[in-house]
This record gives sequence, C-alpha cells and structure tokens, in this order.
Amino acid sequence: MNIKNNILVIAESIDVNATSGAKANVALINALLLCNYTVTVLHYTRKNILLPHINCINIKENKSSLYYFLSRAQRVFQRITKINISTNLERIFGHSFTFYNDSKSITKTINKHYNNHDLIITLSQGASFRPHHAMLSLPKLYNKWLAYVHDPYPFHYYPKPYNWVEAGYKQKEEFFRTVSESAKYSAFPSQLLKEWMGQFFPKFLDTGLIIPHQQLKIDILQDLGEFNSLLDEDTFTLLHAGNLMKQRPPLSLINAYKKFLKANPKAKQDSRLLLIGPASYHKKTLEKESKLLPQLKLHLESIPFKIVNTLQHNVSVNIILESNSEISPFLPGKFPHCVYANKPILAISPQKSEVRRLLGSGYSFITEVNNTKKMVELIEKMYLNWSINKDESLNRKDLESYLSIEYLKSIIEKI
Repeated sequence: MNIKNNILVIAESIDVNATSGAKANVALINALLLCNYTVTVLHYTRKNILLPHINCINIKENKSSLYYFLSRAQRVFQRITKINISTNLERIFGHSFTFYNDSKSITKTINKHYNNHDLIITLSQGASFRPHHAMLSLPKLYNKWLAYVHDPYPFHYYPKPYNWVEAGYKQKEEFFRTVSESAKYSAFPSQLLKEWMGQFFPKFLDTGLIIPHQQLKIDILQDLGEFNSLLDEDTFTLLHAGNLMKQRPPLSLINAYKKFLKANPKAKQDSRLLLIGPASYHKKTLEKESKLLPQLKLHLESIPFKIVNTLQHNVSVNIILESNSEISPFLPGKFPHCVYANKPILAISPQKSEVRRLLGSGYSFITEVNNTKKMVELIEKMYLNWSINKDESLNRKDLESYLSIEYLKSIIEKI
C-alpha cells in the first residue's frame, strides 16, 4: 500500500454555483481532505475562492505571452469586422489561442507550487481539460499524475443522440491520446465511462481507476428564503434538478405525469412536478405546458446549490433523467446527492447505463425515456407509497458505502 499524504489538485473551477462540473470538483477535493490527506488546490476559477482547511491558490492568467496577444488580437479583429474566425482557427490549431494561453498559465503555476507532492490530480469541467493539457508540458511529473476524465472527450466520442463534431477534432483526439499515454493513472466516475473511453484510447483500460462523484456535504437549510414557494412538504413532489439539455427531453416525463393525474384525480390536489435548472432548448414548450398544467412548477434558471440540496432532501421523489440512447456511460453529478438525500429515485435511463448498473436489476423505479406507460405506473406506485408513508426512503446503504470517504480512500491507497 502506498500512502498518498500530500496531494496537489489542479482544478479548472471550484465555483460550486457556476457549473455541475465545479460542484463535482469541490466534492472530490473535500472528500480527499476528509480522508486526512493534505490537499493543495491550484484553480483557474478567475476569482478568489476559499475552501475550509485547504490551501487554495487562484491561478493568474499570463498576460505577457504570445498566445495572450494573439487571443486579444483575434477579439479586436472580430469586434471590428463582425467576422467570427474562431472555428477556422480551431480547425488549424486544434484549440483556441485562449485555451493555449490558459494551459501555459496553469503550467507556470504548477511549476511554481509543486513541492514534491505524492500525487497530482487534474480535474476539469465541460469539454475543456485545460489542466490536463497543462500537465503535458511537465513530463517529469507524469509518474505522479492522475488524470480524471469526467465525460467523454472529444465531443464526437459522446454516444448518440449527442452528435456534435468540434472544429479541430483530429488535434483534440491526438491531445487526449497523449494524455492517456502520459498520465501514470487515470480515473473515471463510472465503470461504463472507463470502458467507453477505452474503445478510443486503450491505455485508459490499463491505467483507469473508478472514483465515483462524491457528495458535496453542506448543511440543510431551515428556510429557503425567496425560494420557499418551491417547497411544499405536504405535497407529493417529484423533483428534477439540473440542466435540461436538448438531448434530455422532459416531454415524455410531463406526458406521463399528465396521464398519472388523469388516472388519479385526487393527485391533482396534492401532487406536483417540479423542474429546476436551465432548459434553453425546451423553455418555450415547458412554459406552454405549465400554463395548461398548474401542477407543473418551473424554475428554469440556475439556483444556489444549497437550495437545490435542501429541496432534494425534502421532496418526495428525486428524478434522474437521461437521454434516449442505447448507452449512457455517465454518472450524473447529482447521483450521490440523490442517494444521500435518501428519497426514492425515479430513474429514467437507457437499458445500458451507469445509473441502472448501480441501482441494480432489483430496483423497482427505473424505466426508459420512451416508455411512457411504465413511467405512469411507477409514478402511480410512488404516489401510493407516499400516501401510506410520507417518509418513504431510498435506504441504499450499499450505494452510500460505494460513494463514501472510506471507499475513496481505499482506491487512492491502491495507487
């Protein structure tokens, strides 16, 4: 067993209210601290953020490099000419000038603050992976590097229905192949994601560890302030909290809920479907539906995580909604929060998915996004259970153990 007492984390963002990726980053960082490791965090959040008992260093943008000059020259050119040349430049160079400058800024800060740490973990968000790119400039540190891969990369390696091919995709492929072959260790939030990425970058199958997303532990609020109207503890409330992207259409869920109400008229008085989070692609449709369906409550904007977390602990059912696909290798960032909220989970997930794998074949409340009939049956069963016992719980000690600090430490100490 190799003890990793001193860990350096390079994170793209640690602003928990900005993105789900940042929440996952902070949750893992805090979990490492709770494992009794000494943790130093270099972050590129672009603002000063402090995490309790952790040395957090805000990486400064390098404003004296050639890439910085080129990125600003590009902005001035585009502003004057009204011509966007970003896509053409990425086709040539693989990434934007800003990306390269950010990478160099991160590399410079790693060089400055590296102090013989036992392990270096790179954490990103979205489709950026700037910290991973920065580490490629430091081959002397490859043998201490754990590259955390939170999502498929590049974008064209996402499973259907995602179908976006980025400019410079060939260069991005080569970049990530180099990451896979350079980092001594890699880690993935799910077993299926490791297997999925291993199709394209086989080295990940050799180096890959499974480190599931961690719970971001914060206090449950007693008062939601301006968001109090979102919570009614006397009502059967189904909550979906999170970004409703184009590939995660909520209409089948809404149609199932409407059919449930039609079959159970009493539920019109004591139930509601609550959707929270950005939904730009579906916004007009959802607002139209809500005018016809008073039980459909919408808040189609981001709200502070402490509010979402409190809602998840107090609603009747938490919903995990995934796309209509043959496979979903993702572990949603909210999965650990739903498990620890200890409320029944309605999982709308493909036949082959990490969510389904973890919940297990014996879990009752799971169906696919296009199976409206089954969805109606599950909502009805959950409603009847709630009618009998308002404190119905998920009660999955096995998942709590899998997502625990103890399990995380056991993985780190195997390195």
